[in-house]
Amino acid sequence: MIEQLLAYGWWVAALFIVIGFVALVKGADWLVDGASAIAKQFGISDIVIGLTVVAFGTSMPEFVVNMVSVVEGSTDLAITNVLGSNIINTFVILGLTALVYPIASQKRSRDFDIPMSIIAGVLVLIFVTIQLPFGEETRGIGRIGGVVLLLVFCYFLYDTFRHAKDNPKESEELAAEPKEIPTRRALALILGGFIGLCVGGELIVKSAVDLAVRMGVSEAIIGLTIVALGTSLPELATSVIAATKHNSDIALGNVFGSNIFNVFFILATSATIHPLPAYDGIELDAIMAALGSIIVWMAVKIDKKRKVQRWAGALLLLVYAGYLTYRLLNI
Repeated sequence: MIEQLLAYGWWVAALFIVIGFVALVKGADWLVDGASAIAKQFGISDIVIGLTVVAFGTSMPEFVVNMVSVVEGSTDLAITNVLGSNIINTFVILGLTALVYPIASQKRSRDFDIPMSIIAGVLVLIFVTIQLPFGEETRGIGRIGGVVLLLVFCYFLYDTFRHAKDNPKESEELAAEPKEIPTRRALALILGGFIGLCVGGELIVKSAVDLAVRMGVSEAIIGLTIVALGTSLPELATSVIAATKHNSDIALGNVFGSNIFNVFFILATSATIHPLPAYDGIELDAIMAALGSIIVWMAVKIDKKRKVQRWAGALLLLVYAGYLTYRLLNI
């Protein structure tokens, strides 16, 4: 059905991508609200809900797009969706947020979240540069690499829960209280969320592949730009709105939490299900994914107030503009 409608022209593909993103975002919101309400009814604490249901739910758009991409055989889209999202999260979202209002950093972000995001980019670079001697047939992120990333993700979850247990006051400040929703409505939200995510993911992947063919560019370019930007829109909106209210300190947690989930859970799961071969230019994309985190980490380290100041935000945006120009000119 979707393929038949896409035959009418590129504008149909563009329209389906927009509809797909709306379905993804709303589906994720419904799923989080419904699942959080059910968890609350079972007596699960707000902190645990925030670290599990909410954290996983906000990464569902990227996760669903990756799963559909793997099933459809669009492995380039699966990798670039993650790397592109991380690049946009760091360079564009934090760059714009810092320009609006300097971003304060928490000790946890400086000492753990940002370094973990740097490690994520470095590990991807290693996997796509060196062919592992464990039966991997091609250069890229194979099942062994996926398992390694998942093991790191398990450590991340362990350390996150340990930190929440050792610092209850700090965790309570960050935890959002789930909405009070009747059980039937919560279940309906969960069902509607799943449907929205599935429909949205299918529309985006099929339309993105069709658009790439019509434009004569690779799936990787579409994934790095249109798809990655679309799946990063929730983080962008949340961070910029927070900055306008002079509450931009939550931006670092949102962005780097998303970056960590993207690589160590979403990309890892995708590679474990189906090996993801390298594409032209993947080394640069992996370097950029790490570089953005390095720039932010250095910015907060050298600043006396431990903030990402406006000059750092401008630097992030300039570096991204140079990178995007280079990638588009070397399609």
